[in-house]
Amino acid sequence: PACDSILEVILYFKGFAAITAHRIARSSWFQGERQFALWLQSRASELCGVDIHPCATISAAVMCDHATGIVIGETAVVGYGVTMLHNVTLGATGKEKGDRHPKIGQYVLLGANVSILGNISIGSGAKIGAGSVVLRDIPANATAVGAPARIIGRAKEEKPSIELDNGLTNYIPSKNVQPDAFCVWREITKFAQPQAAHLSLY
Repeated sequence: PACDSILEVILYFKGFAAITAHRIARSSWFQGERQFALWLQSRASELCGVDIHPCATISAAVMCDHATGIVIGETAVVGYGVTMLHNVTLGATGKEKGDRHPKIGQYVLLGANVSILGNISIGSGAKIGAGSVVLRDIPANATAVGAPARIIGRAKEEKPSIELDNGLTNYIPSKNVQPDAFCVWREITKFAQPQAAHLSLY
């Protein structure tokens, strides 16, 4: 809603700039230009406030909304059509080596300040509420909130990232969630942490 033209995206949207820089850095990395790739990553982090390792795999049609504070680790995979808001972290737990970062499916919506840690999978069409800390796999089309995140229902939309249900109001509650827990805003905020200063596999 805040964007009226493609030109505005190209000129002013730092999420687009950061992903574009990442694609150049990734290409350079695999062509043997490691130092240039790391330099470009560093410059994009400095200018855009978005830190994406050159080896991370980011598919097409990924949107970083507002983008500030996004961190994507070396072995992370972000599927087609994912939308992530500011301060999303796709990081490691510090206990793993090698393939240690999350794998995000297609059309996933990641709310502001979400942290997904470790070599875990977020299934296609899932929604993760703001401030959530995800430490285990989330199945496709699930809606999860909290720290640690728990599943509270399933998404009604086939492609949540496109419809941008940022308030997480459009979901079908799980049967095992108590009726007094159906206030989505309460579910999201009671576990929220303070804000810190073209390959699709799913």
